[in-house]
Amino acid sequence: MNIPFFRPNITEDEITEVVDCLRSGWLTTGPRTKRFETEFAAYVGAKYAVALNSATAALHLALEAIGLGRGDAVLVPTMTFAATAEVVRYFDAKPILVDCREDDFNLDIADARRQAEKARAQGLRLRAILPVHYGGQAVDMAGVLALAREYGLKVIEDAAHCCPAAYRSGPDAPWVKVGAESDICCYSFYANKCITTGEGGMACTNDPVLAARMRVMSLHGISSDAWKRFTAAGNWYYEIVAPGFKYNLTDIASSIGLHQLRRADGFRRQRADVAALYQTLLQDNSALILPQAHPDRLHSWHLYEIRLRLDRLSLDRAALIEQIKAAGVGVSVHWIPLHLHPYYRETYGFQPEDYPVAAKLSREIISLPIFPGMLEEEIRQVAATLGGILDTHRRW
Repeated sequence: MNIPFFRPNITEDEITEVVDCLRSGWLTTGPRTKRFETEFAAYVGAKYAVALNSATAALHLALEAIGLGRGDAVLVPTMTFAATAEVVRYFDAKPILVDCREDDFNLDIADARRQAEKARAQGLRLRAILPVHYGGQAVDMAGVLALAREYGLKVIEDAAHCCPAAYRSGPDAPWVKVGAESDICCYSFYANKCITTGEGGMACTNDPVLAARMRVMSLHGISSDAWKRFTAAGNWYYEIVAPGFKYNLTDIASSIGLHQLRRADGFRRQRADVAALYQTLLQDNSALILPQAHPDRLHSWHLYEIRLRLDRLSLDRAALIEQIKAAGVGVSVHWIPLHLHPYYRETYGFQPEDYPVAAKLSREIISLPIFPGMLEEEIRQVAATLGGILDTHRRW
């Protein structure tokens, strides 16, 4: 039995909504997208939500809305996907990379402060911090917010892995949803995310000025919702107030999102069940370090990331992945840290040792399949396949 890295969970509800959308004659941004925005904002506890065609678009518009400009700087974790830093470069601004914590791969607040001090000493204008909630486990937001206050930074969360996810300051403290305390929070609905629209994203905020700016810039800088121009309530006249972008989400995509959102809590519980069974099956394997959910985090379990104890194995990570895939199990790596990629090495002169924790982890990590609807026999097969290969190549 071949097991994919991810399998989308689509029901007749999503299919029927898409078909109804197609029959309605309204395919692009329209009433279903507006409804998706309203329901998503209510779900995450935000006042405003702007539906977009990707989380990358959301991050880009967030930085534009806060006025990021040429020569500015933004704190970005090196342990992230390309999008988190590339949007900074869109403005000819500088991403200031930050190392990660070894226990949860999230941004290290102590290193963020060191990098902020270096940036200040270099005369850079530090404008924002972009924490990424790795794999669906929330960053130390108390630390992020304290740092932001100290340096006068805007907080823009990359919550691509977090629908839903939450955190609290202690066992008796109330739960806080990811995005509740930042200036803007950006979500992803890519095919393998916690909920999906195929491609898509959302920018959420409690600031009406930021929300209005992102909405205008999401569709060519037109001063009012362009889709209304083609309804009885609209007007043919419009004005372009800024050189905007083409980032709107279609009603076809929103048709899927509406029903995925209603299943988000169930999806999270199913992912947690997969993670729990992996823990049981793999916890005694001495060649592995397993991911751990912090007790004060409601983990979305977008990723189940294992670490290899390479000193106990006679093969490296690349060889292990080849053997796992040859056995019919889809695995991946999240991620190769940014400072190890050619563009960032050549542009900024980064060396692997500049961010030692991320560099070390990048040689050890493998993402195992985890998705809602994953069968127990599939989980057991993944664990058995991995365990068998490790046993064959164990040094002791």
